[in-house]
Amino acid sequence: QVQLVESGGGLVQGGGSLRLSCAASGRTFSTYAMGWFRQPPGKEREFVAAISWSGGRTNVAESVKGRFTISRDNGLNTVYLRMNSLKPEDTAVYYCAADSITKRMVPPVVPNAYVYWGQGTQVTVSS
Repeated sequence: QVQLVESGGGLVQGGGSLRLSCAASGRTFSTYAMGWFRQPPGKEREFVAAISWSGGRTNVAESVKGRFTISRDNGLNTVYLRMNSLKPEDTAVYYCAADSITKRMVPPVVPNAYVYWGQGTQVTVSS
């Protein structure tokens, strides 16, 4: 079993920054890609960013490219999402997720590629 615990969400003014963290336990974190997804109020869950098991490759959604950065520290079993220049449309519950396949070359962007999910952390951006 894998446990993923997100933290770092909160209320921030537009233009501000937050860093989300996702701490993983229960299996070999360093061999799996990790992803961040979000679910805005009343909308479907959407892809935000993903990082390969080694950290050498990332995928980032166009809507956040240039503002959000995903990174990981395999020594700490933690993946991060640095969010800069936040906009009200970034308001959502943010989830981290762990890939279902070990050492995948390209970090996946679809939710059904991920098998474990955290409980989510709320990010609210005021205008």
